[in-house]
Amino acid sequence: MDTFSNLIGGEWTEGPGITENINPSNTNDVIGRYAQGDAAQANAAIAAAKAAAPSWARTNVMVRHNILKAAAAEIFARAKELGDLLAREEGKTLAEGIGEAGRAGQIFDFFAGECLRLAGEKVPSIRPGVEIEITREPMGVVGMITPWNFPIAIPAWKIAPALCYGNTIVIKPAELVPGCAWALADILKRAGLPDGVLNLVMGKGSVVGEAILSSPDVDAVTFTGSVATGKHVAMKCAEHMRKVQLEMGGKNPLVILDDADLDIAVDCAVNGAFFSTGQRCTASSRLIVTEGIHDRFVEATIAKLQSLSVDDARKDGTHIGPVVDAKQLDTDMNYIEIGRGEDGARLAWGGERLNRATPGFYLQPALFTETSNDMRINREEIFGPVATVLRVKDYDEALAVANDTRFGLSSGICTTSLKYASHFKRNAEAGMVMVNLPTAGVDPHVPFGGRKGSSYGPREQGRYAAEFYTTVKTAYQLA
Repeated sequence: MDTFSNLIGGEWTEGPGITENINPSNTNDVIGRYAQGDAAQANAAIAAAKAAAPSWARTNVMVRHNILKAAAAEIFARAKELGDLLAREEGKTLAEGIGEAGRAGQIFDFFAGECLRLAGEKVPSIRPGVEIEITREPMGVVGMITPWNFPIAIPAWKIAPALCYGNTIVIKPAELVPGCAWALADILKRAGLPDGVLNLVMGKGSVVGEAILSSPDVDAVTFTGSVATGKHVAMKCAEHMRKVQLEMGGKNPLVILDDADLDIAVDCAVNGAFFSTGQRCTASSRLIVTEGIHDRFVEATIAKLQSLSVDDARKDGTHIGPVVDAKQLDTDMNYIEIGRGEDGARLAWGGERLNRATPGFYLQPALFTETSNDMRINREEIFGPVATVLRVKDYDEALAVANDTRFGLSSGICTTSLKYASHFKRNAEAGMVMVNLPTAGVDPHVPFGGRKGSSYGPREQGRYAAEFYTTVKTAYQLA
């Protein structure tokens, strides 16, 4: 069995511990043995990043461009292989895994171009004979803590802009999915990235992540994960007065009006709520449906769910793979019981554990009806293949229910009315709004992020990434 080490200061370094990377579609399948770092290794990685920061910050932009372009080319060339690894370690279907690998390539390709588009401003002073230049400079050492649900795309959309803008990196990927992050580090090392610019330390968040948060030599931290952990990250960063970027959760609404195209509405709902096993922060977990279309929508959605195959993520014909691990499966099952029990909702379809040819964490998608927005299953993020239907009277009530949440990441509406679509785009309290599209599904060259409890700090992706990965300098000079 292959063993994979941490990358510290350009050297592959064994960790003090080892963890086995398990396939959630087949728990007998061990993908590899991955290093478990400790605080000492995390601090060594931070020291390496700090030492490499001055020279990398001043590296010629064409050098950065060439490295990111080479990484993008290799990701594209190996998309099927990387997608298979992703499906094997996280449980997304093979098609979704290959698509996510392609997205990682697109992100590196975009930021390779951005290396050559770095710009500043030269503005007149109010004082005669004085010149002013406004430029952006790298933050320095950036700590990255990434989640398990997008094991190659999220590391890519943090690493690529950080390198583009001249930062050095210490990244700790999620324990459940170290394989894709290791592959990215390996690709970048072979693409010519100088030693110490990217450091990979795999291990527990409570150990490696905490060391990153506690170090005074980390200049900025970007985190994607749970709300509770995000709050902890923010507080630790406040202690050091460092820049922080948080992407946390969602309880995303999809509004379906009476005038919606039923087929489009069902496709949007099923894709957004249940594909990727519902393990997306942008998932459509609340389906808000007006009275005139409610019964037809529920009937058509159940029929669609009945046609989907839940099976091994890498098997031909699988639409929905397993839940990522036993802990997440227990969480999902607990919320299904809460919905049926204390919440008093009706489980209209699904919600059962499934057995397949291989031992895995298989769960039938669950659809609740007869729910109200004060139920726990409508207030708390479940992060699994569980969705609720809320019946509302009209558009005004639908909008009010959609906005009645502590989250504000993504929000969608299905309608043929330009009036309602336009009003919804302006008034949905979310960072991203979709019209006749699933709430889950975004492009890599535009801002990603939300409002309220979903996000904190500057946006990710696209040119807006510069707001986090750079600091602004204003320079005055006597002409």
